Amino acid sequence: MPDTVSRAIRSELKSEQRELCAALDEFSGTSSGDGPEIEHHWEFDHPFMKYDDGINTLSDETRSQLDLHDEQFTSVDPERAVSNLRVLVTTHSRSGETWASLDDPRCDLLAEPYDSDGFYLAVHAPEPGDVDGLSEIEIGRWEADNPDEAYGKHTSATGSPVVACVLPAAPEADAITHLLKSVDEEPILIAQWAETPVETALVGTTMVVTKRYDS
Repeated sequence: MPDTVSRAIRSELKSEQRELCAALDEFSGTSSGDGPEIEHHWEFDHPFMKYDDGINTLSDETRSQLDLHDEQFTSVDPERAVSNLRVLVTTHSRSGETWASLDDPRCDLLAEPYDSDGFYLAVHAPEPGDVDGLSEIEIGRWEADNPDEAYGKHTSATGSPVVACVLPAAPEADAITHLLKSVDEEPILIAQWAETPVETALVGTTMVVTKRYDS
């Protein structure tokens, strides 16, 4: 390990030690009040450095799920899982309005532009350890739970898949970014894609519909 890296790690660990000791003193009521300024935030359920308003990552539940999957991994599964996750993280970093679930065994990206008439686009990565798992693009639509309520004036809604594109190979981040950028620029495009027949590519893409849920 390069000396500069080693020194940086030692310095960070010393800072962590000072701040953690100060936090423990404060928790136990023995703090003198003149300790170092606390930059990191520790919680029993979320042992993760938080930023802005925080993120709920590495909770006990998430770690337990990851442990269960890890026990079933083959030697190539972690590399494949990291590769799939990297695609979604890279795409998400380029798509500011896209919602992401990246701390769940099945990672997702979700795009639902305001003017898409209730349609949404989801990108699903295969779960780690699923040997036959493939990435999937889903076009779905939100439907009001109360049939007497019109969508847009509803109190609650449930998403239902309309079409799916199971991808024969892991997608590149550029391809998914292009997909999300297209619906962001032209939201009604999702509704048009929802009409695509099986074995036909979504307009403007090479992604072929493999299943319709209404047939």
